[in-house]
Amino acid sequence: MHNTTDMLIELGAIILALGILGRLAGRVGFSPIPLYLLAGLAFGKGGLIPLQASEEFVATGAEIGVVLLLLLLGLEYSASELVTNLKTQYPSGAVDFVLNALPGAAAAILLGWGPVAAVALAGVTWISSSGVIAKVLGDLGRLGNRETPLILGVLVLEDLSMAVYLPILSALLAGVSLAGGTLTLLISLGTVGIVLYVALRHGRLISRAVSSDNPEMLLLVVLGLTLLVAGVAQQLQVSAAVGAFLVGIALSGEVAEGARNLLTPLRDLFAAVFFVFFGLSTIPADIPPVLVPALILAVVTTLTKIATGWYAARRAGIRPAGRWRAGGTLVARGEFSIVIAGLAVGVEPRIGPLATAYVLILVVLGPLTARWTEPIARKLTEAIRRPEPAPAAPAVELVKAVEPVESVEPVEPVEPVEPVEPVEIDVDADADPAPSRS
Repeated sequence: MHNTTDMLIELGAIILALGILGRLAGRVGFSPIPLYLLAGLAFGKGGLIPLQASEEFVATGAEIGVVLLLLLLGLEYSASELVTNLKTQYPSGAVDFVLNALPGAAAAILLGWGPVAAVALAGVTWISSSGVIAKVLGDLGRLGNRETPLILGVLVLEDLSMAVYLPILSALLAGVSLAGGTLTLLISLGTVGIVLYVALRHGRLISRAVSSDNPEMLLLVVLGLTLLVAGVAQQLQVSAAVGAFLVGIALSGEVAEGARNLLTPLRDLFAAVFFVFFGLSTIPADIPPVLVPALILAVVTTLTKIATGWYAARRAGIRPAGRWRAGGTLVARGEFSIVIAGLAVGVEPRIGPLATAYVLILVVLGPLTARWTEPIARKLTEAIRRPEPAPAAPAVELVKAVEPVESVEPVEPVEPVEPVEPVEIDVDADADPAPSRS
């Protein structure tokens, strides 16, 4: 009874603190994820007030939070949209993987963490945060921009690639042999293919079977089906998150809309619990030693994400302003990075602190790059293209040079002429005038 009382007190304090932090983040205008992580660090091992009685419940709630995150993400897209994105955006997805996964893998190898940790850290730096980016697009009023469908297309490709990446990572973390890992991958790909085929051909039948006019019944059926499929997927070493994502894809129409409205508050609650749990499992004293690598990795992958968005928008024929906006919007990392790091801490414990610091940096930097990348790029472009004013000509050049006059031979002086005396003419006024010649 005493433990139950302590658990209720601790859970009440956690949820109340999350509510206050969420409201604070809303007033400031950025994602509450970093505040949730900081709260977990404060109440975890080595924090200010370590929690004990509610730790097991929080761990279970964190697993449910991951499942609901992926379920709601799957509900955002239909199977036809996924197929269309795969056909049109796969070059951008390939560039996204190369530019953003390789820095994480290289960092793990340089830190001496081994190949399995390299695969895990590659996923941490690769996947953008769909939740943070969706909120940023709404806050900035860009949902109707031309580059927004392209941004969502890149995010869909990343989310869909998790159906392949997570089983591979799970097999590597479990130490499965090459044959076992190949079998796990084939099972995962087969499951994804079957779900997409059924969703495309018979999605209406599935939605009709799940549909209900009673919100309570709809909530129970969708939530129960999701947890069941996630558990079965976990048994098959596919990934509970991928199983939940596939359930979301299979549902469409009014069922998907109704389930989204009912489950969104529940998802937000358990997702917050998940971020807190990740912070609880990270010892704050372990963060300072990896802060510099996390900062370097954040700077590098910020630039590579901007390059990814710029390339994808350029392929779609979007103007330079939209290209820069697309790149800046894709910078934020969040839920998937934490999910991947949470899977890998058993093999390399230092991934947890590094991922926490990395996500804290980029989840704060992401909304800033979304807002300011395009204006900064425009200013720099104008500065480069603006012609420099011509330098003022020297004063000497303004005066026309006078050509030197050739030397002239001296002229002999002319002798002065003596003045001539005037001649007086005596005219007789009385004389007769000259005779006429008539």
